[in-house]
Amino acid sequence: MGTTPEEVETKGRKSDRVLLVSVILLMMFGSLAVYSSIAYFAQSHGTSAGSLVTGHIFKLGIAFFVMLIVSKIEYSNLAKLSRYAVIISWILLVAVMIYGDLVFGARRSLSVGGFSFQPSSFAAVALILHLAVLICKKQEYIKDFKNSFLPIMIWVSITCLLIAMEDFSSAALLMGICLCMMFVGRMSMLQLSSIILIGIIGGSALILSSAERQSRVMQYVGQITEIKNDRFESAAGYQAQQAHIAIAQGQLFGVGIGQSTQRDFLPAPYNDFIFAIIAEEYGMVGSLAIILIFGLILIRGIGHIARNARDLLGTLIALGATLMITLYGFVNAAVATGLFPVTGLPMPFISYGGTSMLFAGVMIGLLLNISKHSSSNEKKFYIG
Repeated sequence: MGTTPEEVETKGRKSDRVLLVSVILLMMFGSLAVYSSIAYFAQSHGTSAGSLVTGHIFKLGIAFFVMLIVSKIEYSNLAKLSRYAVIISWILLVAVMIYGDLVFGARRSLSVGGFSFQPSSFAAVALILHLAVLICKKQEYIKDFKNSFLPIMIWVSITCLLIAMEDFSSAALLMGICLCMMFVGRMSMLQLSSIILIGIIGGSALILSSAERQSRVMQYVGQITEIKNDRFESAAGYQAQQAHIAIAQGQLFGVGIGQSTQRDFLPAPYNDFIFAIIAEEYGMVGSLAIILIFGLILIRGIGHIARNARDLLGTLIALGATLMITLYGFVNAAVATGLFPVTGLPMPFISYGGTSMLFAGVMIGLLLNISKHSSSNEKKFYIG
């Protein structure tokens, strides 16, 4: 069979280099930050910081390899498998609630053969892909309540609800991303407004059902202060206080690489509060550099890749993938600086981890693939 003109043209195109370089910079910066923040954790667990950082770099390498593989696969072919991926993610999320590892009072990961992973990350990628497929298929009657809105919301609601059972923050963020995708996909504003209202009511119910969530929210608005053993020990309050101390010590240029003192006091400084360690060691300059890189990814992903995608499917996938990567980064930074209550969301390619990093690589791979197939003509967004 001969090669079509479209395939020839696609082969001559390259993926978005600005996006690729931005991700590589985050990975490099993250390796240094993890090395600085994980020393106390390594010592308390009878291992060395070097071995943990080596493991982190190895996981980054896997994520980068997966990213390159995904960037070579036609995104529409991956989208065809999204329905089955979402169903599998439901099974895994239910399994987590029953057999998951209990860490800090929550079950978010499964361990199989010594390998631990978080199904919520897989579920998020699968839902973004499948939501894009559903919106594209129903474009001719996208505002119809029975044939469009209800079928789409069944997939979105079940996935977000299963994630919210143990990880409310991730579920809320995923729901917000889905709403943005549905807005761009021209779904009815009245229907989207009803989702927001139901989401507020449901979110409030989930918060009230958990003492830990209530504590985080109340601490955020300054209504509780708990003193134990002469230390500020409110779970969320203590974390936020130590993060603020770290940021304050960093000032403009930081205390220097590896010179952090708050890593010995911050819970999970290599993950949830890694931005505070970056602010302490690299100062405001280093912190702004990280924020600017995520901002560049946001602009590149939406303003260029999503805008110039060859079809609506590519636009929606690019939009969802970009928001997933950048919002996680911004929320992590906002928690460390006290703008948001404690959420436990990692910073993509910066925080120490495995599953979240792997699927962040999948998201970037999708963006690189869509950029390779972008149209030279500007694509209009449909809003209504």
